[in-house]
Amino acid sequence: MTISQPAILARLDRAAAVIAGLRTQATRIERLAGEVRACFDRGGHLYTCGNGGSAAEALHLSEELIGRYKRDRRPYPAVCLAADPSALTCIANDYGYEQVFARQIEALGKPGDALVVLSTSGNSPNIERALISARARQVRTLGLLGKGGGRCAPLCDVALVVDATETEHVQEAHQVLIHLILEAVEG
Repeated sequence: MTISQPAILARLDRAAAVIAGLRTQATRIERLAGEVRACFDRGGHLYTCGNGGSAAEALHLSEELIGRYKRDRRPYPAVCLAADPSALTCIANDYGYEQVFARQIEALGKPGDALVVLSTSGNSPNIERALISARARQVRTLGLLGKGGGRCAPLCDVALVVDATETEHVQEAHQVLIHLILEAVEG
């Protein structure tokens, strides 16, 4: 199956419109990026999590913070909770998949830390439980969400909700947001 040039152009136009729509959230983006920077300034650790493609994006954010984005600088303590298959399968097997991130936050999270969740729907039970666990431990909760924000939006201290219903466009916008966060941290 091939994709036609008009279909390609339509798809690119939709993606560009979603990303351009982030302009209306510039103040909120600045606030969320500031929260990540403040976490490191106070000596905290940043945790990230997501499912599927969002897990890959959560890992991308964490690895860039530990490594580097554009310039050499000190490494920042960031951990992707979706990156350890042994922990994920152990917790899922013993406690259920809904607990895979919450259980890790219970073990690792402390006041001064922050959790960045990525969810295209905002309704993933394991993301919701991670946010609840983080709040109980006085961990700042930050969300990159889509499709209206779902049940997770009200559990976030700062939530960026991408105005799109197509998963791929939400993920594309999340990638732009991740890069903006990194630019703020490396600032």
